[in-house]
Amino acid sequence: MDPKTVLEFAAKHNAKILDLRFTDLPGLWHHVSFPIAQLTAKSFEDGFGIDGSSIRGWASIHESDMLLVPDPKAYFMDPFRDTPTLAMIGDVIDPITKQPYPRDPRHIARKAEAYLGFSGVADQAFFGAEAEFFIFDNIRFDQAEQHGFYYIDAEEGRWNSGREEHNLGYRPRYKEGYFPVPPTDHYMDLRTDMTTQMEACGLHVECHHHEVATAGQAEIDIKFDTLLQSADNMMKFKYITRNVANQYGKTVTFMPKPLFGDNGSGMHTHQSLWAKGKPLFAGDQYAGLSQMALWYIGGLLKHAPAIGAFAAPTTNSYKRLVPGYEAPVNLAYSRRNRSAAVRIPMYSASPKTKRVEFRPPDPSCNPYLAFAVMMMAGLDGIENKINPGQPLDKDIYDLEPEELKKVPSLPGSLEESLRALEADHKFLVKGDVFTEEVIQLWINYKMKNEVDAVRMRPHPYEFQLYYDI
Repeated sequence: MDPKTVLEFAAKHNAKILDLRFTDLPGLWHHVSFPIAQLTAKSFEDGFGIDGSSIRGWASIHESDMLLVPDPKAYFMDPFRDTPTLAMIGDVIDPITKQPYPRDPRHIARKAEAYLGFSGVADQAFFGAEAEFFIFDNIRFDQAEQHGFYYIDAEEGRWNSGREEHNLGYRPRYKEGYFPVPPTDHYMDLRTDMTTQMEACGLHVECHHHEVATAGQAEIDIKFDTLLQSADNMMKFKYITRNVANQYGKTVTFMPKPLFGDNGSGMHTHQSLWAKGKPLFAGDQYAGLSQMALWYIGGLLKHAPAIGAFAAPTTNSYKRLVPGYEAPVNLAYSRRNRSAAVRIPMYSASPKTKRVEFRPPDPSCNPYLAFAVMMMAGLDGIENKINPGQPLDKDIYDLEPEELKKVPSLPGSLEESLRALEADHKFLVKGDVFTEEVIQLWINYKMKNEVDAVRMRPHPYEFQLYYDI
């Protein structure tokens, strides 16, 4: 796409407003709006001035001026605005040097793709992320010096089976919400509306369904794409699901573990490498993989503790990643077996569908950073021919304790993952994809604003455990 195409698209749809978007370091979209007349061919070179001083993880107040340059390949009409609005994703540029801003997550994803081409291993990395989420009717939470609480409610929540008023039943049992038909699946029409809006905004939806948990856990799968495009698509995906739910008077969360006693939300991430239009992961090794794919798996497994700092980047992530429960914390690989951290899907024998699925990530991550980190780990596996060991074609949850001890596992907390990243990040600074400054910034930000912030506050359950001790 070129600027001319974007301007013609805006005119065709009678756009009145340009809404320019960018992503902060933790992974939230931000935006600034302009009358559409301000968008000209020159805008794609000169950009628009913004203040980056209040954006999380960005510049300090004395160097806050930034340029936001619209990407002519990333645009769509926003279906949720009353006034016709052209939404575009922008790249952040330093106005002094005219170079990409090194803390812009989208720039880091771009550098990862460039490094892939420079490596000579492949020229394209494809990612397909399956983001799960919850649909709630009400959410209340607060934290102050003398109190802290959260309260969730959902019409579909199993806990409402005893409610007196307007109770029609048909609620998924805990951990039994996978694939029920309506009326037990309360939100088929809502998910279909989300799907049609995604399609209208340029996403390609493969399917949607109810997930395992009660209370409206859902999954909508979108088609794989290149690393940068998939990250853009995930930001668009989150925006659309939240806004459609809001129109229905409901709320969506991508928090990985909002409910105690039921499944959390993961973001299983399928990935493969291609060169000159040919898949590189198909071969005659285990599960129809190539030797390159096995080395890629070796890189994912070796660096998994550090990957977790970006792919499972919240304190809440580790309430999902608990040994012996729902999530794959054990660092092994297997065909079909969903209890392994790396799974090789076996739906089709076609070489084009051969891929590996990394299962620990969750949708609280910044997709630009998480996808880049996973690919860099896989490339390190290929470059250093890292042997992933023998596959584990058993249910890991049924292993005997002595056998389970031999299987390494993910860190048990965000702090442990951040420490692992601190000790193991040489694979990320190759090609200057991640800089030491960005990695240290990430560690410091997460430790101060999340790990320490949670650690210093009493937990509600501690009162049940210790009040009368």
